[in-house]
Amino acid sequence: MSIETTTLSYRHEGTDLDGHLAWDNTRRDRRPGVLVVHEWMGIGAHERQACERLARAGYLALAADIFGRGRAPRTVEEAQENAGRYRGGDRSLLRARARAGLEALRAHPLCDPARVVALGFCFGGTTVLELARDGADLRAVVSFHGGLDTPRPARPGDLHARVLALHGADDPFVTAEHVHAFEDEMRQAKADWVFVAYGGTVHSFTNAGAGNDPAKGFAYNARSAERAWQAMEAFFTEALA
Repeated sequence: MSIETTTLSYRHEGTDLDGHLAWDNTRRDRRPGVLVVHEWMGIGAHERQACERLARAGYLALAADIFGRGRAPRTVEEAQENAGRYRGGDRSLLRARARAGLEALRAHPLCDPARVVALGFCFGGTTVLELARDGADLRAVVSFHGGLDTPRPARPGDLHARVLALHGADDPFVTAEHVHAFEDEMRQAKADWVFVAYGGTVHSFTNAGAGNDPAKGFAYNARSAERAWQAMEAFFTEALA
């Protein structure tokens, strides 16, 4: 096995976007594609490591760029403002940027375009849920500690992808009301969905860069992170069978 990575550049409505692509270069066959969507600071070590781990598992993994070349925030304040731009309103721009990444992945010669899934972390978890709500042609989507609320809930027939939401049970940024609304939305939409809450776990629990102080509301939890990754792998395996 030889994992290779490169920058995959693509465009959306005049905006240059730079994704991070990872694959096993010892194979020449088409393989399932995974779209990975970043947290609110843009593509970083967390997303690149996830792509490389997915490549080792046999996927073609693309970390999509939602913000644009050179537009990743540099501070938490910038990230808050930037994320608000995409999360606000009707989220059309967020959905469109995610679709641009999906199209770039599906067009790659190593991708089996009929076997594509998506996952996202935090802001990215919100994004892949919006992609599913938008009716994207995906086998499955997985949200890791993503926001569950939406101004445009799915309706019956909207969701073609299976949905898995992996949540920190003590996440202060995703309220019980958001969880209940999400569950009701999935029921009303007649979705194929699973919701998992990890006890003793707060926001950003998959990211080692989040630190280890749960009192801040966000912290890495190695046990929950590994359990969540295994749940994602099993969910994708079932969806792609």
